[in-house]
Amino acid sequence: MKTLDHVNVSGKRVFIRVDFNVPLDKKDGRVADDARIQAILPTLRRVMDSGGKAVLASHLGRPKGKVVPEMSLAPVARHLAGILGKDVPLAPDCIGATVRSMVDALPKGGVILLENLRFHPEEEKNDPDFSKELASLADVYVNDAFAVSHRAHASVHGITRFVPVCAAGYQMAKEVEYFKKSIENPKRPLAVVIGGAKVSTKIGVLENLIPRVDVLIIGGAMANTFLKAQGYRVGRSMVEDDFIPKALELLKLAEDKNVRVLLPVDVVVAPDMASGAQARVVDVAAVPEDAGIFDVGHRTVQAVTEALSGCATIVWNGPLGAFETPPFEKATFALAAFLGSSTALTVIGGGDSASAVKKAGMDHKVSYVSTGGGAFLEMMEGKSLPGIEALEACMGKE
Repeated sequence: MKTLDHVNVSGKRVFIRVDFNVPLDKKDGRVADDARIQAILPTLRRVMDSGGKAVLASHLGRPKGKVVPEMSLAPVARHLAGILGKDVPLAPDCIGATVRSMVDALPKGGVILLENLRFHPEEEKNDPDFSKELASLADVYVNDAFAVSHRAHASVHGITRFVPVCAAGYQMAKEVEYFKKSIENPKRPLAVVIGGAKVSTKIGVLENLIPRVDVLIIGGAMANTFLKAQGYRVGRSMVEDDFIPKALELLKLAEDKNVRVLLPVDVVVAPDMASGAQARVVDVAAVPEDAGIFDVGHRTVQAVTEALSGCATIVWNGPLGAFETPPFEKATFALAAFLGSSTALTVIGGGDSASAVKKAGMDHKVSYVSTGGGAFLEMMEGKSLPGIEALEACMGKE
């Protein structure tokens, strides 16, 4: 993909779509986790150092097309100013004559942050007039917000039709690069660990991945549906009974493609998620009727790590258990620790998996942690992302 390295930005207004949808501290409103801000700094500094005028645009939260003061990007502007050591003004809006004047008045190397894009309903509707208004602030458009690039929104998709020069930011390019390394053209054997709550949300992913992988490991609550499909009793565990036939179909597909599939062999059960003190490990054939499965056991973890030890590429999307609630975090954290020490290419597919490796202290030890759970998942499903399609179309017209 064309990046900023291929674009002259000196003296130009560079509209950078970033993802500053960051958590804020409930007590003082400050940025609680700035990982997404840190991720775009290489792109931002490249524009600043090249004499461009950086116009940053993002959403925060879900204001649903209305101005919600608690979802203002003001805390982000202050936090970014602290990182850069220079003033980062927050525009009062993201469109309009006042905003255009502020952008035009920026000095070379200056930065401005536009107010929350989603204060306007036209953003999520991909409204052409709103897209054109955003484009009036730009000589160059840069998408460095992979996490929202599966959304056909005005600042991600529509704006590219009205800006003459488009490029991918460095973070966006890195996301695509690691996806290609891990899924499209991996070193083999390739293993994918799929977890999470519902198999229904991962059917497309599994159908697309099974013909591509060598080892498939299924965990999380979604594994319960596969276990029940195989005749195991799973007590009060979350199960999607309507998808049992699909689970059997997927297992048959894996068998036909000679894909090794690992399901839990032992599990951690409790009367409910709040009853951690009563948790115990049982064989999958011995789940009590009055208990539910909330994690996988140590024998499963051992089987998983042994299977992964022989793999050159490992992709992980979705936790193995209810890791937010002790003591059901053990398997997920054990997997994170293994991946952190692995010599394989280890790619974490964003979302809960990214949160898990961070909580386990392994986020800087794995090869790559995606910034976009939903976007990464859609790419795993084989879907094209509107944000990337729009970039490619814009690049093609230059």
